[in-house]
Amino acid sequence: MDAQAFYGLTPTDDPKRWQLPVVPELCSGLGTLFGGCGLGASLVALELTTGRQTVWATAQYLSYARPPALLDITIDEVVRGHQISQARAVARLDGEEILTVNAALGARSVPLSGEWAIRPDVPPPDECPPRQLFGRHQNTILSRLDMRLANARDMEDFPAEPGDGRSALWVRLPGLLEMSAGALAIVGDYVPFGIGQALGLRAGGNSLDNTLRIASRTSTDWVLADVRVHAVQDGFGHGLVHLWAEDGTLLGTASQSTIVRMWREDLSELPASVPSPPQADPPRNETNR
Repeated sequence: MDAQAFYGLTPTDDPKRWQLPVVPELCSGLGTLFGGCGLGASLVALELTTGRQTVWATAQYLSYARPPALLDITIDEVVRGHQISQARAVARLDGEEILTVNAALGARSVPLSGEWAIRPDVPPPDECPPRQLFGRHQNTILSRLDMRLANARDMEDFPAEPGDGRSALWVRLPGLLEMSAGALAIVGDYVPFGIGQALGLRAGGNSLDNTLRIASRTSTDWVLADVRVHAVQDGFGHGLVHLWAEDGTLLGTASQSTIVRMWREDLSELPASVPSPPQADPPRNETNR
């Protein structure tokens, strides 16, 4: 199936208006629309409306949508140039704005290319253990994904010592025939996963935003979500995800800020003070080499 079928996104009589059914299979374990699904479905609508592919998109999450519900997604192609469109998608539920996506779409034929990001050295998917799921994850978006822990601890290992801010997991979306922006939006929504890994606690969070940048559309069965948590402070967490194809090609990057929360059943286990994570060695330069 393609990404439109994966989301169940349907057109309307208005070519700039789409409808997204909010079903449990598109929701998180909290029972609300998974942020990556909201962004991904909006990108599918943007690409189908403009006829152009995503270059960059950012979503701001304003409210929650719980099943059963039907989101209206309205597309506004604000600027259409010869090669690039600047457009906006607004998703509403009963008139209330749930999320807003701003995006640039298009392609340019320029004989320049390069890739400078460094992929982490992790085992292939078939050598990594599956990620453990809990009862509340049944019939959610997580139950539709195949996830393997490439460089991460399972939930049964927490609470534990804080990590170094780096974690990685392989993610596959069975049935999807293409690795589109709509699919990468889901895999890129894993900064909350990395926050729990960084803190060494059963913690995560709700996304305030999600920004996706597409580098390549290389075909791949598995995507490596290389999560890099930068900071957790004042109840918020910030981080970045590099998205890698199995052959090592950088597919794109995703960045987020989240509201950090302990898992409900673990609130009583929150320590009085969380140990500080280990400090990285200072970068080598001419002064401290």
